[in-house]
Amino acid sequence: MEKYFDATYIWESIPTLIPYLKVTFIVAGLSVLFGSLLGLILAVMKLGKNKISQNIAHGYTTVLRCTPSIVLLFLIYYGVPAIAINFGINLNDMSAAFFVVITFTLQFGALMSEVIRSAYESIDKGQYEAAVSVGLSNTQAYWRIIFPQAFVVALPNFGNSLLELMKEGALAYTIGLIDVMGKANLIIAGNYNSHALEIYIGLSIIYWILSILIEQFFLKLEKIFSKGKKNLKTV
Repeated sequence: MEKYFDATYIWESIPTLIPYLKVTFIVAGLSVLFGSLLGLILAVMKLGKNKISQNIAHGYTTVLRCTPSIVLLFLIYYGVPAIAINFGINLNDMSAAFFVVITFTLQFGALMSEVIRSAYESIDKGQYEAAVSVGLSNTQAYWRIIFPQAFVVALPNFGNSLLELMKEGALAYTIGLIDVMGKANLIIAGNYNSHALEIYIGLSIIYWILSILIEQFFLKLEKIFSKGKKNLKTV
C-alpha cells in the first residue's frame, strides 16, 4: 500500500466528488423544508397557552437536541422499518435517502422550533397592539408587522442551522447513501485505502467552499432585510 503523500490526488478527486453534491443538496433541501414546517408547529405549541402542548414540544426539543446525529440516524434506519412491519408495511427496500431525510427533518425541526420561538419573542408586543389600534386585523398585524421582523431576527440562526445540517449530513454514508461523502469513501476503498488523506482534503475543500458560500449568502440576505427594518424605524 502506498504511503507517500501525493497532492495530485486532491485535485483529481474534486471533479469526481462534485457531481454527488446533487444528492447532498436534495437530502438537505428536503430536510430543511419538512424540518422548518415541523419547527413552526413546535414553536406554535411552545408559544401557546396549553401546558400539555408546551411540555410535549419542549420535551421533544430537549430529547432531539441531546441525541447525537449518528445515534438518531441508526435509530431511524433500524427502528422505523421494525415498527412499520408491525402494520404490514415493508420499508426494508426503501432508499437510504428516505431515512436520512426523516432523521434530519426531526433534528432540524427541533432546532428551528427554538429559532422561531426566540425570534418571535424578541419582537416588542407593543408593535402588535399599535398595529391593531390603527385598524389592522390580527392576521394583517402578524403578516405585515411581526413576522417580517421576526424573520430578520431568525435569519442568522437559520443559516447556522443549515450549515450544521450540511456538515451532519456527511454521516449519511454510514447507512449506505452515496452522496459526496459516500463517494469519497468509495474512491478510498477502490484505492485500497491508499491516499485517503488527499481525498479527504479534497472533500474538505468542497465543504469549506460550500460553507463560505452559504454563510455569505445569508449575510447578504441579512443586510438586505435589515435595511428595510432600519428604514421602518426611521419612519
